[in-house]
Amino acid sequence: MKKGLVLEGGAMRGMFTAGVLDVLMKNNVTFDGAVGVSAGTAFGVNLKSKQPGRVLRYNLRFAGNPRYASWKSWFQSGNLYAANFCYHLIPEEYDPFDKKTFRENPMEFWSVSTDVETGEADYHLLRDGSYTDLEWVRASASIPFFAHPVAIKGHYYFDGGVSDSIPLTFVEKHYDLNVVITTQPREYRKGKDKLWPIEKMVLRQYPAILKKIKTRSQDYNRCLDEIERQEKEKKIFVIRPPYPLEIGTVETNKDELKRIYQIGINEGQKQVTALKKYLKE
Repeated sequence: MKKGLVLEGGAMRGMFTAGVLDVLMKNNVTFDGAVGVSAGTAFGVNLKSKQPGRVLRYNLRFAGNPRYASWKSWFQSGNLYAANFCYHLIPEEYDPFDKKTFRENPMEFWSVSTDVETGEADYHLLRDGSYTDLEWVRASASIPFFAHPVAIKGHYYFDGGVSDSIPLTFVEKHYDLNVVITTQPREYRKGKDKLWPIEKMVLRQYPAILKKIKTRSQDYNRCLDEIERQEKEKKIFVIRPPYPLEIGTVETNKDELKRIYQIGINEGQKQVTALKKYLKE
């Protein structure tokens, strides 16, 4: 039975996921494959490189640094999270990403991005932590309006959450026992998109993306309903925050980052025994 893992995005709510994953690594919980969206990809790749603590470490180090993530960066470059600094300088120089372990670990890791031309999800298998792999990670986390699309091999991509916020269907096609880590509590459902009037103007050159954004709330909520249904039928195992995390997209308060990470640690520790039992079934 092949074991799969789905990692939802959610910007700095992803610190919850980082906490859960660190618990899983320290308890030797492994998977045959994982698929990440947005922050789920950016933080989740550390599971394959076997680097517990790295996500918290570099986020605490660079929180509040305008070179990392800031509205200043957005006004100047069009990218809320600075493209080169976040996705290349940090993993290459400031807090090295363990490419060797990533490459040698047999666990598959898929990133989800959205093709600008079609609006459809692109599921890309990350292999070696190369420059191109890191660009796929950036593409998975490039939220329309808050980031430019990322050009890779002649195509352009936005955040995977536009087309497939929680890729449950994809993981079910590849793996048998599946675990989902969300960054919203059980009762959460997405409301009306308050930015839609602005998005219609700013993103008018991307009609396929706008079409997806228009129905994103309904699509996401249907996915949450399906996750809850399958969880009740014990077809999947879900780890989620016990209550709303309430953290900003760009969070400069280090105590807030540690707070969300600790919630992930606590929830991971609470669930790890049951999770191990589920994965052995």
